[in-house]
Amino acid sequence: MSVSGSTSFGGGVSPVLPQAGALDEWVARLRVQGPGAVTAGRLDAVDVEGLSARGLVDALVVLEAHLSWVQAKQVEVLAAIAERAETPEDVILAGGGGLDDVFAASWDTAVEEVACALRLANATAAQRLKAATLLSARHEATTGLLAEGQISYVQAQAVAEQLEVLDDEVAGQVEAVMVGKMPGQAAGQTRAALRREIHRADPEGAELRHRERVPERGLLHYPKDDGMAVFGAVLPAQQAALMEQAVDTRAHGYGDDGRTLEQKRADALFELVVNPPGVVGGLGVDSGSGAGRASVVVQVTVPFDILLGVEDGPAELKGYGPIAASQARELAFAPGTVWRRLLTQPETGLLVKTDPTTYRPTAEVERQVIARDQYCAFPSCRMPAHRCDLDHIRPFDHRHPERGGPTVPDNLQPLCRRHHRLKTHHPGWAVRRDRHSGVTTWTAPTGHRYTNTPPVYRE
Repeated sequence: MSVSGSTSFGGGVSPVLPQAGALDEWVARLRVQGPGAVTAGRLDAVDVEGLSARGLVDALVVLEAHLSWVQAKQVEVLAAIAERAETPEDVILAGGGGLDDVFAASWDTAVEEVACALRLANATAAQRLKAATLLSARHEATTGLLAEGQISYVQAQAVAEQLEVLDDEVAGQVEAVMVGKMPGQAAGQTRAALRREIHRADPEGAELRHRERVPERGLLHYPKDDGMAVFGAVLPAQQAALMEQAVDTRAHGYGDDGRTLEQKRADALFELVVNPPGVVGGLGVDSGSGAGRASVVVQVTVPFDILLGVEDGPAELKGYGPIAASQARELAFAPGTVWRRLLTQPETGLLVKTDPTTYRPTAEVERQVIARDQYCAFPSCRMPAHRCDLDHIRPFDHRHPERGGPTVPDNLQPLCRRHHRLKTHHPGWAVRRDRHSGVTTWTAPTGHRYTNTPPVYRE
């Protein structure tokens, strides 16, 4: 490590550079201490050559926390710029009025100033200014977490943008719930939790906003590099879920032919649109390569009283998140729908068992684990559980099954193929699951621990 002058370690100033291993300890202390002006001034002493693998991860977290701290300062500055910018009235008065009033009234000097200063697109500058204004005016607690380095700017931005639809009082109630959750969440989990809390706090508004958004449905089609293109649609979530399940059913029927699952899904979508079942002479792949029409399974979890209309509140659409009660009822009462009962613990809301109905025990176990966890059990992964492998947390003993690693829900977790291979073949990664809370704890090769909490079906 090379540092000019003296460097502060811990609470004092030492003119002596730390010995091997001491830099790791110092960075670990910075991580616990949290970001601020004093610690920011010490970051130049972080020398990657002097850090172990564990120390590098600590240094990364320290830098990310300081990035959040700086972004909190930037939020404060952006909000001040927005507040002090010339108002449309100022522009009109300065110009003396006249035919240009219409143009002056739509002029946003703050957006233009920020866009030019930071070399951003106007839309990006406007988004930052809007988020900063909302955070400063309505979300002091969230901005505080950002300044403390406990959450990322992406999470803070999600709070500002998603809670904008609520009035100040209700937005404050939702934020109060989220403040305790966000430090332990990834950005995607925060967005999903925000949607859920918004539905819970304002079910009538959620229904109204959904009805207002339905007319916005439409197709997406834009070019990508190297002769590729994106084709899709914006449509109600329950319709998207049905389409996705139909595509997955078709894709699984292709068998093991060398294509990846994503390649099969893309090919299945093309086939279903261009050469649907029953159409001869279409433009797609041979209809004989697919599995034909099959029943579609869409999992919606909804409390019984909400399903029957006794109460309003969110339901949970697998692979999407919270949806309005009317959307859940549309799926639940559609022709051919089969209901299955899920039992949850009253105290925790965690799923504990599914009704076996007509399924074999192994099918019941698989259905329960997928319904319980919903996503890959790796902390940063959002792969839907039905596309994952079911992994034995404690390895199954093939020679002596009675010795452990049982095939029971408490010892199973859904893992996408990448994280299944990581857990199985990488000697440095380990995982354990708390059977009471459902929380899985992953230990990385550096010794750091990361937790993943399963969804709670009713809070």
